[in-house]
Amino acid sequence: MLFAACGGDSTDVSEAADDSTMTTDEPVEAAPESTTASVVEEPAEQPPEPTVTLEAAPESTTASVVEEPAEQPPEPTVILEAAPETTTSTTTTTSVPEEPTEVTVAPTVTVEAVPDPARYDFTAISPIVQNFVDERGLNGAGLIVVKADDGVIYHDHWGDFGPDRISLVASSSKMVVAGVLMRLHDDGLLDVDAPVADVVDWGTGNPEITPAQLISNSSGLVGLLPNPAYGPYVCQFLPIGTLQACAEQVFTTPDDDADIVPPDTEFRYGGAQWQVAGAVAEAASGKSWSVLIDEVYVQPCGLEALAFNNHFIQLAGDPNRYPAPFNSDPSTLAPTDNPNMEGGAYVTTGDYGALLLMHLRDGMCGESRVLSAASIDRMHSDRILEAYGDVAWGAGTGYGMGWWVDRETGRISDGGLYGSVPWLDLEDGYGAYLVVEADSGTGNALAGLLYDVVEAAVTGSSR
Repeated sequence: MLFAACGGDSTDVSEAADDSTMTTDEPVEAAPESTTASVVEEPAEQPPEPTVTLEAAPESTTASVVEEPAEQPPEPTVILEAAPETTTSTTTTTSVPEEPTEVTVAPTVTVEAVPDPARYDFTAISPIVQNFVDERGLNGAGLIVVKADDGVIYHDHWGDFGPDRISLVASSSKMVVAGVLMRLHDDGLLDVDAPVADVVDWGTGNPEITPAQLISNSSGLVGLLPNPAYGPYVCQFLPIGTLQACAEQVFTTPDDDADIVPPDTEFRYGGAQWQVAGAVAEAASGKSWSVLIDEVYVQPCGLEALAFNNHFIQLAGDPNRYPAPFNSDPSTLAPTDNPNMEGGAYVTTGDYGALLLMHLRDGMCGESRVLSAASIDRMHSDRILEAYGDVAWGAGTGYGMGWWVDRETGRISDGGLYGSVPWLDLEDGYGAYLVVEADSGTGNALAGLLYDVVEAAVTGSSR
């Protein structure tokens, strides 16, 4: 995902990996002098547009992570500053989805399992994590491991972390967003393989693009590289206006004409294509994004904290690192009708673990079906390989719908800029969610120390 804006969604573009885990090419700087964005239905006084300096995304990345066969694709490195100019706005009338007055889905509470010490031996994990936290001076870490057959088989925290700690996860939001669109596809409210223009009038601005292309970074729209604060799309990082208005601006602006390519011809990670995907979901369902998250995930899976906001200019600090002022408190963020799709989620370890378990159980949360088995399979499959034979981030890396695909190990992941690293081992039927509040390089370094250890604990052997 991405400019902090995205976490990454694994590639969230250039991750600041430490010397022991990542070597990258000379960074590329791209800082536009100024950007003027037209955001629909913005308040009279708008926040300043961000000016971003991007260091990064190497053409190739070499990793040496504790005999790890494949690394997490890097996140983008960006610097976000407030620009002195103010934006010029125009106002159009946008249909805002109505929120239902009542939700009828009965919640299913996911209960943590007590690991069977005779079957799973996780004793090697805590010393590794504690030493890492101490050496890096981190405020803590969290790790949950789930298995298709047994549910939650390990759940622990270190330092300031605990079961109730809520963390921003940047690009680890992407698989959550993709799942919402696939749920609407399952319900017959949206055809992810049909043009966006079939759902919204402004879809004629790019008449060939489909939702499936949007959530596989294959739409041809400008991604996070080389400039996360790409002028025509800057509304994606502003907590003003609406998701509908921002998506319409992105999809209809003529200012990107020289920079876009036909869909399904090139992998372009992250960016405003995810904002468009969220707006399409709102329009197809007639519901706001917050209601969709509640109905699709929170109620059926019994989640406690999962929600979205648009925090990028709301919290002070280095945009390349976790925004410490958040400090597990969503009330630090003002409510918004323009949540950031690719990198705006926040969640507890238990909530994210429940989502991973749902993915391992063919779309089921307890007795409630969240996604069809067919949709789960599509999300996990290497769509960019099947559609146009591309690689996502160097040789051996593919991408599905919200998930990075390691073509060598089969592991799929959705890492974030702030150090969250969720992964699934579909062959052995388990998944894990690791979170630190730092940066993607730090999270990937710790994940590299844990991949084999977690696998050995779950399966009794390592790769």
